[in-house]
Amino acid sequence: MWREVDVVGAGGASVTDFGESPLDRCTFVARPMRRVLVVEDSVSARAFVRAVLESPEFAAEHGACEVVEAHSGFDAMRLLPRGPYSLIVTDINMADINGLELVRFIRKSEHHRTTPLLIISTLRAELDVERGLALGADSYLPKPFTPEQLRETCGRLLAATAEPPASGA
Repeated sequence: MWREVDVVGAGGASVTDFGESPLDRCTFVARPMRRVLVVEDSVSARAFVRAVLESPEFAAEHGACEVVEAHSGFDAMRLLPRGPYSLIVTDINMADINGLELVRFIRKSEHHRTTPLLIISTLRAELDVERGLALGADSYLPKPFTPEQLRETCGRLLAATAEPPASGA
């Protein structure tokens, strides 16, 4: 039974019975939560990527994501053992360990070598894109990009992996 309850001042509440809840007629599909590691030294860029990946629109189309943020390549190296991750999104230009070094490390890692990798960068030259892809990135998205471009690219990369990795892998 679905009920609407209105609180009416201090005197009490009124209750209206509507019978069957609209939710009773809905079918919910449980999708496993995917974990995405976002490696970006810009606070605003990390927040933008998080907002897109945790949005209801993205969740409806590709499943819900938990975003784990790393503010540097070094921070990412610290967080990688806490994986597994369904997707890693990394910038290139970072102070300590740059994104290309991180991609190289991940592709050599026993636990993360098959994790989809997306590079996001202000470096837009064809040579930069080719270098990132040659090191093992699955896709390269030059900045600035739209929420739609990020949604489409991340959705495609996540769709390429059948299931989120099991914890402790």
